[in-house]
Amino acid sequence: MFTKTTLLSSAFRIRGAWSSLFGFVLFCLCLLLFRIWLTGRFFFLFLVWNLFLAIVPYLCTSFLRLRRWRNMRTIPFFTVLGCWLLFLPNSPYIITDLIHLQNELSVFPWYDLFLVFVFAFTGLLFGILSLWDVYQMLRERYSEAFSKVCLFIVCFLCGYGIYLGRFLRFNSWDVVSDPLALALAIGNSMGEPRMWFVTLAFGGFLSLLLLWGTAMMRTIGRTVSSSSD
Repeated sequence: MFTKTTLLSSAFRIRGAWSSLFGFVLFCLCLLLFRIWLTGRFFFLFLVWNLFLAIVPYLCTSFLRLRRWRNMRTIPFFTVLGCWLLFLPNSPYIITDLIHLQNELSVFPWYDLFLVFVFAFTGLLFGILSLWDVYQMLRERYSEAFSKVCLFIVCFLCGYGIYLGRFLRFNSWDVVSDPLALALAIGNSMGEPRMWFVTLAFGGFLSLLLLWGTAMMRTIGRTVSSSSD
């Protein structure tokens, strides 16, 4: 039974996680503000928007955890999960922003490399944590094997989403605003070798991160459990 005490406990855990994650976001913004002050240019300001989009998936899973998702009906539950899936590729997408280091406005190569890396790492961290949240939710509703298969499929869908965003320049909201163009682009991309490379490369990378994260979470769980006995 999902009690009020459980809800409060979940709220405190989420607030604690957000407190830690806020430090990463603040560090990103400080690095960017320092570069703006140093150069007088706003070239990398787009990273703020990209980071916000990367945070949206974690906002979705945090919402589910706070809204007693165990008692939610199937349609509302999967509607929020659908929004989560649409925005999830934005989390690893920031990695591809390294391409902007080739721009002539990137006047401090090493600083700019570190700046994009920190933004990319932070966005990826939010994405992996949201993946873990969804894995936990699916595992409680269904079997562990089913949950793993779903998450690995999601990882490769994420890789394909990165291809759609970086090379075909589609956004998450194009599913609603321009679904016909998106569907045509998806159909035409099936024979594109670059699409398969990007999908498999990023999908494989996210799958490995998910496996590592799952192993780490279990290790931490066992350590906490044994120390409390």
